[in-house]
Amino acid sequence: MTPTTFSPRALSALPPQPRVRPARLQDSRALQGLIQHYADQGILLPRTEQEIQTIITDFRVISYRKTLLTCGILEFYTPQVAELRSLAVSPGLRGAGLGRRLAAALVDEARRRGAEMVFALTYSTEFFAKLGFSPVSRQLLPWKVWKDCLRCPKHECCDESAVARWLKPRPDSRPLFPILPSAPLAGRA
Repeated sequence: MTPTTFSPRALSALPPQPRVRPARLQDSRALQGLIQHYADQGILLPRTEQEIQTIITDFRVISYRKTLLTCGILEFYTPQVAELRSLAVSPGLRGAGLGRRLAAALVDEARRRGAEMVFALTYSTEFFAKLGFSPVSRQLLPWKVWKDCLRCPKHECCDESAVARWLKPRPDSRPLFPILPSAPLAGRA
């Protein structure tokens, strides 16, 4: 399924503050098409429609007149650490501010749910920097590596950057690792 493209006239009709909402089962085909568009470029991990349906309640979307415009997931690894993932914007709408709107809503949701830190793996560090994220080492995210990176085709030569945003003040003396999950990594020392 190819993501919808938009004319300049259609773009001008979008509301100034589009509403972020939970995804519904009927969104699963459009979600799969949007994610597959970026998976074909090696930017996102591919997901089947069935996989999406099993985690549909994790997705947040912006849609307009029954057309999916953008999507993303906030996934918690611990009560204090969450990942912003599967962030995708319909190709014709890149630069229209919808990705920024959705990402900000997901960060706000993480804060309301008590997260201390939100991270992402990305090729767009500049995008995340505008939202207050800073570069961090992927080695600080062992559960992410264990859960998703092992199934990624780029596992052995990952070129994504890890970024994180602290949502609560963190005293310099407090170590980073107590709130980050740790798990043994297969084949890693």
